[in-house]
Amino acid sequence: MRLCLTNVKPSIANKKKNLKKMEKTLGDEQAEMFVFGELCLTGYTCRDEFRDLAEPLDGPSVQAVGDMAREHHCSVVFGMPLRERPGLIFNAAVLVNPDGSARAYRKSFLPNFGPFEERFYFTPGHQLPVFSTPLGTVGLCICYDLFFPELIKGLALGGADLVVCISASPTMSQDFFEAILPARAIENTVFMAYANLVGTQESLDFWGGSQVYGPQGRLIKKSDYMKEGSIVADLDLSLLEEARAARPTLRDTRAGLFENLYHLAAGHPRHGGAALVGLHMGSYAHQRMKVDRVTAYGPPDLADGIVFATGCPRDRIASESHHTWGAAFTSAEGKRLTLWLKDEVHQKLERMADTSLLRYVQPESIFSVEES
Repeated sequence: MRLCLTNVKPSIANKKKNLKKMEKTLGDEQAEMFVFGELCLTGYTCRDEFRDLAEPLDGPSVQAVGDMAREHHCSVVFGMPLRERPGLIFNAAVLVNPDGSARAYRKSFLPNFGPFEERFYFTPGHQLPVFSTPLGTVGLCICYDLFFPELIKGLALGGADLVVCISASPTMSQDFFEAILPARAIENTVFMAYANLVGTQESLDFWGGSQVYGPQGRLIKKSDYMKEGSIVADLDLSLLEEARAARPTLRDTRAGLFENLYHLAAGHPRHGGAALVGLHMGSYAHQRMKVDRVTAYGPPDLADGIVFATGCPRDRIASESHHTWGAAFTSAEGKRLTLWLKDEVHQKLERMADTSLLRYVQPESIFSVEES
């Protein structure tokens, strides 16, 4: 795979000019995939302007990049404010394929400390999509996401061979990023590609330094610091097999520890598998509708699992005590889906010391389904 990583200096709120800069890069370099930085379509410090600058995935800017991708027979990854519906904007990484089709990852971790204000303008994403491309299987992440190794592990377990991180990292964070990029490659045996902005936007100085690492953490190529430009690197995907045989971290990952991590992060102990049941119910409902409201019947942990799986805000989930565990999911259009845990499964859960096996059971074997 021939990969082009750019240090791009976007013009604030000037999408037309930034698209022309992307198009020029595609014309100047020969590569199969081009990667541009976080929010490179608009610039990073747009604040309230993001509401007017945001576009849907089928909007004119993505269509323009699709035309570029078709013309140059390449894939393109770039950052933009993505509008999903009125008032709901995501900080997104968009992957455009050579046929012009586009898919998006929505940033999971939005920094709101020091000079960063992303939670004022964006909604956090709740999914870890992995994309099949003509070049291989690709996972996407954005800047601060890198500081959460469980996210990159999730992409690798989902099948990613290359993880692309687009970034708007200022100089104060440079040492951190250059330390954790090779670590993420080593611990997940994946290629790690990083494309950062460059230049000054208000009080932030972006350092560029786009770089790519092999699956054993070796630096393949790095661009200049504090300077616009591009690098092109050839990735030998056959190195993945050797790296994963030498250090089988994906094979040795233990699902039960991630369940425990969830409970530690939620601030409460496990409760007879109720949170895991909620995860199953929430995932089942999320695949069938856009969940707007939920009523959870059972212990509080059941609702915690539903929040994690659906991304439905906590204030839209009501909890009621009930001898049978269940949940009623409602969409904004009024579609209703009710799931009830089967009695025999409930009895087995109460006796199980390790409930992690539950995740390998088909949902229809765990609960009954009522639709209206």
